[in-house]
Amino acid sequence: MNCPVPAKFFNTAGPAQEDIHYTLDPLKRIHYEEISLLIDQRKYFVLHAPRQTGKTTSLLAMVKKINAEGRYHCVYVNVEPAQTARGDVPRGMRAIMRCLGEGIKRFTGDGEPLSSAVKILEEAGGDKALSSMLGRYCETLSRPLVLFIDEIDALIGDTLVSVLRQLREGYEKRPELAPISVILCGVRDVRDYRIHLSSGEIITGGSCFNIKAKSLRLGDFSEDGIRELYEQHTAYTGQIFAEEIYPKVWDLTHGQPWLVNALADQATSEIPEGRDRSRPITPDLIEEAANRLILERATHLDQLADKLREPRVRRVLAPVIAGENWLRDSAEEPLPDDLQYAMDLGLIRREDTERGKALVVANAIYREVIPRELTFLIEESLASCHARPWYAEADGKLGTKRLLREFQQFFRENSESWLERFDYKEAGFQLLLQAFLQRVVNGGGLIDREYALGSGRVDLLVRWRYPADKPRAEQREQRVVLELKTIRASSRRAGACGANRVYSEGLEQTAVYAERAGTAEAHLIVCDERPGRSWDEKIWDRPERRGDRIIHVWGL
Repeated sequence: MNCPVPAKFFNTAGPAQEDIHYTLDPLKRIHYEEISLLIDQRKYFVLHAPRQTGKTTSLLAMVKKINAEGRYHCVYVNVEPAQTARGDVPRGMRAIMRCLGEGIKRFTGDGEPLSSAVKILEEAGGDKALSSMLGRYCETLSRPLVLFIDEIDALIGDTLVSVLRQLREGYEKRPELAPISVILCGVRDVRDYRIHLSSGEIITGGSCFNIKAKSLRLGDFSEDGIRELYEQHTAYTGQIFAEEIYPKVWDLTHGQPWLVNALADQATSEIPEGRDRSRPITPDLIEEAANRLILERATHLDQLADKLREPRVRRVLAPVIAGENWLRDSAEEPLPDDLQYAMDLGLIRREDTERGKALVVANAIYREVIPRELTFLIEESLASCHARPWYAEADGKLGTKRLLREFQQFFRENSESWLERFDYKEAGFQLLLQAFLQRVVNGGGLIDREYALGSGRVDLLVRWRYPADKPRAEQREQRVVLELKTIRASSRRAGACGANRVYSEGLEQTAVYAERAGTAEAHLIVCDERPGRSWDEKIWDRPERRGDRIIHVWGL
């Protein structure tokens, strides 16, 4: 079929296609030399990465290269269609074998395995059909078979176990009667599979696929990679990206491929000003693009929100959002497997901070999305409470003290009922305040959030543009620092002396953060969770001095 020469775009859905998408070399991203060595060593291994990071694009590029090199036959198969079979092994295996037959025909031109798949299933049964089909096919080949199985962790229950065990059963027969090398590709490492069998038994993927030689993770884009991708658009259209956008894009995405592409797609295709190729893409356009992605709850971000409901994720993210320091406050330390699982999903990463090593939310967009998703119902319930900007001063500035006094009253009246509804109870106070602030500043400002496991604090920077009736270019930006800390009922520092240390430490941290943020207005908000304290004891506010800076302290 002859198609007209297409325009090029930033890819935000499905595998990249070089003729229509700006792309980075997938073989460089995936470290092809290392994978090639593992194949030569006849290894079965795992490649995993979060959704929409380029796994399938990289696998397809490898299939093309391996087949072109002529040493192996290479076949790619996506087994996701078998997901709906769940624990029904015959039904699941029927779908998998059809997918495999179609993959063989697509990548080698051999249609025989597809036509014989049903017969093999009838003869061998669900628990032997896949290994039988692979064995028969390998016997017909002049070169060893390399098999890439994509979306392996989409399979559920007994169907997944059957596939893994049939691959393991053929391992000793390679290369004559089984693939010489197999790559299992999915979101998670195979050791993280928690498989619920029809019998009620729970097993791990590692126990039924103990032939795994290595687990590789597809990395995110580097800062240089982001620049290379964006410069392809410049070369194609002539539209430039202002130099100042690159630090902002890095902070917003930290190289997450879908976010990098989606920001550029919004800025160059969806925002009217960005569609004018004579105009450069500026930091303001990138910021507007990020806000659109967040507010539209794009599919990628919606999938991210779904992961927040998983208990393993909650056990990690709740203390991260609360800024817990478990060594000091005796909070429960997340399990290492849960930490690794959250990292494999791309939700958190390790970072060197001014406070030392910390676990942080992966990027600024996720830092914004996570609390919004966890407090969506609260924000919606507050929609009618603030129809008029009662919190704005006469000159249009944000009346922060008025706002925080209102929150104190709101917290006194509603915290007990709202906090009980949270799955993330450990971070309830922080989430409730952020929901309250978000409803107020939405449309007139932004909230930059910083929180990290081990920091013992949560930092918020409210950026408020005023006056509202002026064009953006004529507005000024008010910057307000809010530092959030908690006196835990279970903390070793829950006594009077310990509480005083929390206030003292919080004042010092707030002063440092305000200096770093370059703002004169700073507030420290401390939630006292010690039992037996009345609301009259907990609700108060007073100014405190730290050096030349006045910090207003609020009790809850």
